[in-house]
Amino acid sequence: MLTEIPAEQFANALDDCAREVLAEGEVVGPPVDAIRLAQRLRLVVARDAAMDVRARYVRIGEGGRGGRGTILVGDEPRAERQQWAVAHELGECVAHRVFAALGISLVDIPPSGREQVANRLASCLLLPREWFAADGGCLGWDLYELKRRYSTASHELIARRMLEMTPPVMVTLFDQGRVTWRRSNTLRRPPELTPPETSTWRVAFDGGQPAEYSAADLPEGIDGVRCWPIHEPGWRREVLRTALEEW
Repeated sequence: MLTEIPAEQFANALDDCAREVLAEGEVVGPPVDAIRLAQRLRLVVARDAAMDVRARYVRIGEGGRGGRGTILVGDEPRAERQQWAVAHELGECVAHRVFAALGISLVDIPPSGREQVANRLASCLLLPREWFAADGGCLGWDLYELKRRYSTASHELIARRMLEMTPPVMVTLFDQGRVTWRRSNTLRRPPELTPPETSTWRVAFDGGQPAEYSAADLPEGIDGVRCWPIHEPGWRREVLRTALEEW
């Protein structure tokens, strides 16, 4: 059913819902702390190291359904993953607002549909459209600079959110020297990596430093290429952002 909703209408409903939730939690700027936001919305956030999932929403107290809303968080050492997990559960709690705005009855929504909305809402909460779009333009869509400003979101989440903004781009993720995903917000099927993209990625991969293609021989339709390494002991990841020319 969600696939029948125009993409722009769906995105607007998600962003409007996230804006309302942030306002209710009195969040006025980045970074968005999902844990603090949940607490301001009168939810309890508690740890449960025994869980086999990152987070789960339950009601604790007498009366079962009438108990106090609680987000249980598993034993996750990465702060960004904790933030995502809590933001996702918040998305689950308020997903009904999105469906109401779209005129969809909850009885018609399968679990996969609710999960999809919760995932999208988590991104909208941690990277609110108005703030992120403005900061992206001011910071030249520099991944490292955006990460400093939106510290509770992962590099990958920031890169994926770029695809939901206005500037036409392709974003490519490399893990251990291999392309793991490549998407565009304007091209239905992104083409194979061009030589400038490959060479820019190679510089970042080998040197562990951000790289930018500065030569003038960019292929037609490409306006710029930048790559940021996200290297950790035993793991190498790079994010490649290819700016496309306006149609």
